[in-house]
Amino acid sequence: MRDCTASDVMTRPLVTVGRQTNLEKVARLMVEKEIGSVVVVDDDGSMIGIVTDTDFAARKSSIPFSTFELPQLLGQWLDEEGVQGIYRKARSMEVGEIMTARVWSVGEDTSIEEVVRLMLERDIDHVPVVDGKRPVGMVAHRDLLKLLLETGPASAPTA
Repeated sequence: MRDCTASDVMTRPLVTVGRQTNLEKVARLMVEKEIGSVVVVDDDGSMIGIVTDTDFAARKSSIPFSTFELPQLLGQWLDEEGVQGIYRKARSMEVGEIMTARVWSVGEDTSIEEVVRLMLERDIDHVPVVDGKRPVGMVAHRDLLKLLLETGPASAPTA
């Protein structure tokens, strides 16, 4: 059995969006395609960022010049408007406003061990696979399940 690479387990085709795509469209794509991330590309198709399902979730953020932390959702402080109010406003926000611009990626021939190591070291769930600067696939945690299926059924236990 040959060594497994990112291209062996990655999901393709990859779903990409432009920086000006609104968040409602991104959310719709992620739900309809049952994916946890989309890659943001420029007009040339080069990767400039990523948006994952966790970017749509609330998280604690530090208040500037303070030791306090309060919940934030899509870059906005949770207040009396609540979650629904923020999501309502977010429908017209552009993906460029919440995308992560620092993206950890790998090449198609990167070993699966290196992909897993990167996921663990950087605490990330989605790793774009690129050819140069162009994204060609995505490795997410569920893609690693393909390794289990690749080896075939396990031997039956003996008594």
